Amino acid sequence: MSRSGILLGTLGVAAFGLTLPFTRIAVQASSATETVLVRLLIAGCLALPVCLLTRSRLPRGRDLLDLFGVVAGVVIGFPLFTSLAMRTDAAAHGGVILGILPLATAVAGTLLNGERPSPGFWLGALAGTALVLVFAVLSSTPGAAAGLSAGDGWLLAAIVSAAVGYTLGGRLSRRRPAWQVISLALALATPLILVACALAGIGPGRVIGLLSAREVPLSATLSLLYLGLISQYGGFLLWYRAIAIDGVARTSQLQLLQPFFTLAGAWYLVGERIDASTVGFTLAIIGCVLVSRRLSVRVPGAAPPTGTASTLLPETPPR
Repeated sequence: MSRSGILLGTLGVAAFGLTLPFTRIAVQASSATETVLVRLLIAGCLALPVCLLTRSRLPRGRDLLDLFGVVAGVVIGFPLFTSLAMRTDAAAHGGVILGILPLATAVAGTLLNGERPSPGFWLGALAGTALVLVFAVLSSTPGAAAGLSAGDGWLLAAIVSAAVGYTLGGRLSRRRPAWQVISLALALATPLILVACALAGIGPGRVIGLLSAREVPLSATLSLLYLGLISQYGGFLLWYRAIAIDGVARTSQLQLLQPFFTLAGAWYLVGERIDASTVGFTLAIIGCVLVSRRLSVRVPGAAPPTGTASTLLPETPPR
């Protein structure tokens, strides 16, 4: 366990935690399709020049397959499924359902990355997940039906997409700088995003209208900018670096804190009500995070990468 891994991972979780509230604002002013595509366009327009200026090259072989997995999981799958879910679900409800994500990510790290968490780690992860699920039930919106909502199917699909994308991106970040992994994934997806915009009838005029607050409220424009710059790009610079340092399974437990960042954002940004019991659950789940991070996890090739891969940004462009 490292302090830098905890710091970077927590900052990444905080960035991701506000994704659902901002998505909720955006989809109420436009549509799920526009929210996803404009979000990705913003991130792609930032990542593509980074790749060109640093002369980043596409990986080969297994690394290229991992990069395609990142594209499918966190560039396309997670934004699409969460945007569809936020058409009907409250951001606070979605945030606590995503509390299953740490366990799903740890499982993905075990299956795809060969990590071997100890039995104690799994007990801590399951305890934290159970607390999140109990919290999800107790903090359901007053008047809403108990249990899973109509949008929760999309959230479950988002969980699977993110778990796979986090794992493959984290594995690739052990061999390449974290900034390069997400930048290449976004650059690789940009042509597909442009084609999708054309097929959906989202032309330059509509994009400009959305980003200039001429056709939507200013809150929707700011939400789209956050989703593109932070949720889709900046947060991954931090998150993949944290995984490269501490491994998928251990870092994934920091995601148990994500529902509480989401709840805070839902309260402050969207005006959704939060129950006072949040404080107690927060403290209990933080305890699970601390315990699970201290228990052993065998990570293949655990030594942090050297050279430019040991920092968020390169000192010199890759050659």
